[in-house]
This record gives sequence, structure tokens and C-alpha cells, in this order.
Amino acid sequence: MSLVADTLAAPQRAMAPIVPARAAAKPSLVGATRGELAEALAAIGVPQREIRMRVTQLWHWIYHHGIRDFAAMLNMSKHLRAALAERYSLERPQIVTEQLSTDGTRKWLIRMPQLDTSDRGAEIECVYIPESDRGTLCVSSQVGCTLTCTFCHTGTQRLVRNLTTAEIAAQLIIARDRLGDFPGLARPDDGLVPAGEGVRAISNIVFMGMGEPLYNFDNVRDAIEIMSDGDGLSLSKRRITVSTSGVVPEIPRLGQESGAMLAISLHAVRDDLRNTLVPLNKKYPLADLLEACRTYPGASNARRITFEYVMLKGVNDSPAEARELVRLLKRIPAKINLIPFNPWPGTKYHCSDWDVIERFSDIVFNAGYASPVRTPRGRDILAACGQLKSETEKVRARARMIGEG
Repeated sequence: MSLVADTLAAPQRAMAPIVPARAAAKPSLVGATRGELAEALAAIGVPQREIRMRVTQLWHWIYHHGIRDFAAMLNMSKHLRAALAERYSLERPQIVTEQLSTDGTRKWLIRMPQLDTSDRGAEIECVYIPESDRGTLCVSSQVGCTLTCTFCHTGTQRLVRNLTTAEIAAQLIIARDRLGDFPGLARPDDGLVPAGEGVRAISNIVFMGMGEPLYNFDNVRDAIEIMSDGDGLSLSKRRITVSTSGVVPEIPRLGQESGAMLAISLHAVRDDLRNTLVPLNKKYPLADLLEACRTYPGASNARRITFEYVMLKGVNDSPAEARELVRLLKRIPAKINLIPFNPWPGTKYHCSDWDVIERFSDIVFNAGYASPVRTPRGRDILAACGQLKSETEKVRARARMIGEG
């Protein structure tokens, strides 16, 4: 379930022309792990005794300063900077389109360089949502999605491939570039990005964009390490949340190996209904999923698990279901995000009436659980997850038809 699926459909603005993806002329070090930086340095002849120090320097320049040119790395010799520039780049993935909502929500369609000749170029969405006290970046973990959740637009798109560690981490770097969130960069002058001394434009990360993060576990875990490293991007792991539709075997690993916060895309309190809404439930039913939550490493009242529950009219929104939700979450340190459903072309679902949502929220709240109703954001730029990508695919398909005619 995507955080950006909270938004209502609106007329799509004109898109930039679709151009073929291209392979990077030189491999980029943006998004590289420490181990990959060490390998890159060894490949250009840096002595083994120097590599650890040089990795530290590179890491600081790339991830703390956001430097885009090796020549600016002034604590390295000219010879080393020239050798790095000859073999590698600091190129970011390409922003194809950028849209800005009146409420400050920003949406980027990002094209990754080709991994090889068979790769037609991955395109993913990334959304930034500013609030008065924080800025949240919603990142994608896959191109498309292998799950077929019936209420989710992204679920109508086929899975193309997993994103690499570098491609996941690069979404944060691109956003920090655009939002002036690296030292020495200016904030956008529209007044829609949090500003002030010591204030970061991006304070929170949510893996709620395209894809199922736990089906790309290793790359997601390694990207979280890059994002949370204190010598670089330096985001608190308590401000990084991974949302899963319920890949039960990977949930303990997420807590043990990443330390990230956990969110569950729940949406139903009965297996028969969840089997329809979230077909993954047929493999990992509610009892197994909730037991994994009860034993999630690090879960506590200070580190609550978030349960996402989209409100579907006449489907999952009755008072009885609210009471059953409370019963199911017993002994789990939890909060429940109630999400007004936003329709998309072809969907059979409708959003619950507002008084029904409020009644549902009151039942959950009175049982002792926080139950905020998520406010839709970015309505005017069609920021629902997957929709801009869908339009991109339509444009490309039309271009192929013209070319074949």
C-alpha cells in the first residue's frame, strides 16, 4: 500500500517527451555502499593501506556534502581526483518530470540508467510531502509490483525488476538536491519546504512507493544503511519506515538487520476478505502475520508498528470490523492509520462516507490506539502511486505504434 495512494485523481499535466533510457558512460558512485567504494578505489590502484581512509573521505563528500564533481574533494590529491573522474562519475538518475502541488507535495518520475543492453530503463516514482515539523520522502523499492492488491493502482502494473541498493538510495540524494537539503544549497523559493537553522527538508523516509520492499530485502536493507549512516545522509532509523503487505518470513529479518520501523498494509480483519484485497494473505494469513508483529524485534510503545487500513465503502468499514481490529491487535504496540480510499480509473471500490470513517476511528481510539485519518495530499498533481508511470507507459506504447505504422 502506497503512502501516495492517499491522493484523489485529478487531470494529468502534460508530460515531458519520452526519450530512450541510456546506459551511463561511466559507473556512478552515487548510492554505493562502503564496500563498493573500496572496490572502486582498489580498481584504480589505490594502495590497500589507504583504502579505508579514502572510503571515509569519499563517503563524506558524496553523502554529507552531496558533491557532484570529484574536483571539489579538496582533501584528496589531484592525481586521485583525476583517476576517479576518469573511471567513475557522480551522476544521479534522470528526473523525467517534476510536479508541484499547491499544498507543497512534489512528485518526481525518475529514470534509472540502463543496467545492461537488455534493460529498457527503469522508471519509478518518488514523492515528497512537507509538513510544518517534518518532510517525508516516499521511495520505491521495485519497478512495478508483483502483488495484485485489488484496491491498489500499482497492482495493475507488472513487476519489471527490483531496484538496486544504489537506485533506492539515489532517490533520497536526488530529493535532497532538489530541495536544497545538502550544505550550501538553497531551499526552493516557493516557501513550501520546511526551513530554518538546523531544519532538514527531509527528516523521514517511508518505503511506501512502488513495489513490495520485503521482496527486495537485501537491497532495501543496504539502502537503509546508507541512508542512516551518521557520517553521511544521517537519518535516524526511527524515522525510516518499511511498509509490507505481509511477507511474514522477512519481517523478523527486517527488525534484526535494519532496525527500521515497521508498517503493515492490513486493510481487513478476516482472512476471506483479506484474501481478496491482499492476495498475499492466502500464503501468509492474518494469524501468522500478527504473530510476526507481536515478536518484531525492537517493537515497544516507543517504537510502535503502524497498521495501514484503507477505508472501502461497504467492504471493511463497519463498527464490527473496527472492534475486531482492536481485538486482533491486542498485545501489539500499534497505531492505526485510516486511509480514505481514492478511486482510480477502472476500480470497483468507493471511499467510505466521512461519518463512517469517524465512527470507525472513534471505536479504535476509545480502545486505546492512536487512529489518525490520513489527510489526502497532492490531489492536483495526481500523486497516487503508479498513475504517472501508467501514463508514461501509454505514451511509450503510442510511440511504438507510430514507429511500427
